[in-house]
Amino acid sequence: MVKVDVCIETFFTQFSYEERIKKVAAAGYRAIEFWFHDYHFDGKNLIPKEKNIKSIAKVIDDLGLEVSDMVVNSPEGNIGGSLVKPEDKNTYLSRLKKVIELAHLLNCKKLITCTGNSVEGKSKKEQIESIVDTLTEASKVVERENITLILEPLNSLVDHPGYFLDSFKEAATIARRINHPNIRLLYDIYHMQIMEGNILSTIKQNIDIIGHFHSAGVPGRHELSRGELNYPFIYKEISEMGYNGYFGLEYWPSMDSDTSLKETRDLLGVQ
Repeated sequence: MVKVDVCIETFFTQFSYEERIKKVAAAGYRAIEFWFHDYHFDGKNLIPKEKNIKSIAKVIDDLGLEVSDMVVNSPEGNIGGSLVKPEDKNTYLSRLKKVIELAHLLNCKKLITCTGNSVEGKSKKEQIESIVDTLTEASKVVERENITLILEPLNSLVDHPGYFLDSFKEAATIARRINHPNIRLLYDIYHMQIMEGNILSTIKQNIDIIGHFHSAGVPGRHELSRGELNYPFIYKEISEMGYNGYFGLEYWPSMDSDTSLKETRDLLGVQ
């Protein structure tokens, strides 16, 4: 059965992270995810500031929630290193080890990773080889730590201009080359609808290497009910494919967060 989690970066942004988690639980959800351990997001800007992971862990434990995942590095690669730059390999692996330490405090088993932006003057082949090399090395680290590392393709047309990995087809080729059970892919339905469409066929062909889903309405990145995608049907089909991991809500609410999350629970039939 598909489970639903809420990204606490995009909801209840006027509150502390501990309060955001409490409000997500009060809205009826049993799992959360978030971005970087050393940045806060206030709804508009990323602010360099450490999250209090021990305090977050206590709230999670008190409420009986789960942390489905957190993020290693930024899409651009300026936080935590870029996978497309061989010279960033050690920076990235060092960052990965630090994030794993914090993930263990939260009993979090999955980490999201980004490729970084394309590097001018380097061929696509060179940049892919750098991704494969660094993630192959990272696979040894996450295997030892019982962590799954999830590579995320993003759209380069609206939200992340310049992002290297903007094709799920290419992401699947990379993952299958690495061929390690602890390296999986994130299928962000919002991003891939913008870039490629053909959502359910692509998911069905690659469900064996998908470790997480993100969702948002297209266009606009708002509620799942607002846009061109039939999310109740997509959600049902993913469940019928046998996927039993998390389906993350990572959208910008167009109304107050409580009302938005209730609407989405009703839309998807989340129990």
